[in-house]
Amino acid sequence: MPEQQQQQQQQQQMVLEAAEQFARTELGGDTSGHDWWHVHRVAQMAERIAKQEGANVFLCVLAALLHDVADEKLNPSKEAGLLKVEGWLEGQSLGEADSAHVMEIISTMSYNGGQNPPMRTIEGRVVQDADRLDAIGAIAIARCFTYAGWKGDAMYDPALPPRDAMTPKEYREGRSTAINHFYEKLLKLKDRINTPSAKQIAEARHQYLEAYLKQFMQEWEGTDS
Repeated sequence: MPEQQQQQQQQQQMVLEAAEQFARTELGGDTSGHDWWHVHRVAQMAERIAKQEGANVFLCVLAALLHDVADEKLNPSKEAGLLKVEGWLEGQSLGEADSAHVMEIISTMSYNGGQNPPMRTIEGRVVQDADRLDAIGAIAIARCFTYAGWKGDAMYDPALPPRDAMTPKEYREGRSTAINHFYEKLLKLKDRINTPSAKQIAEARHQYLEAYLKQFMQEWEGTDS
């Protein structure tokens, strides 16, 4: 391996280690389901998908590590969260183009009630898929109820139907339930996955969500065998 390439890899590894520590510090105490371990899973999945899809692995993992540090739900505002990450990036040994790419990814990847446009780059699509996969499947169910409790929403209320057309503000701030969140977001994600690699994973996880909901409703109504 040429010395210059080796130095670049070492430098990138140092940036990733610093990003991991930054995310651990910022999100280690989170109880909304957007904690460090969520970030860890997303970064692992982003690396896996990036390798399969031929994306820039370094940029995918870096954006995945930083994506929830900037999350609007966990900061005074979307702008405040993005400025926090932007300031951190300025202190790293990272080119201007790479920093701008990471900022573009984390500022546009959110579900946002399904209102955001498609991601522009393959790296953006990979990181978005990795994040969305953590909202489909068994862990997604655990995160869903964790998030509902954090928001103060009920587990389920038959008198409160799932919301359909919503503005981003209504999606974030309106009254809902954990079970409604399945219909308002989780069950919609399978058809919003970008890459072939992630679509395969999403299919099985989506089926798990559907099976869980069926069992939940049977138990709620007392009709399970």
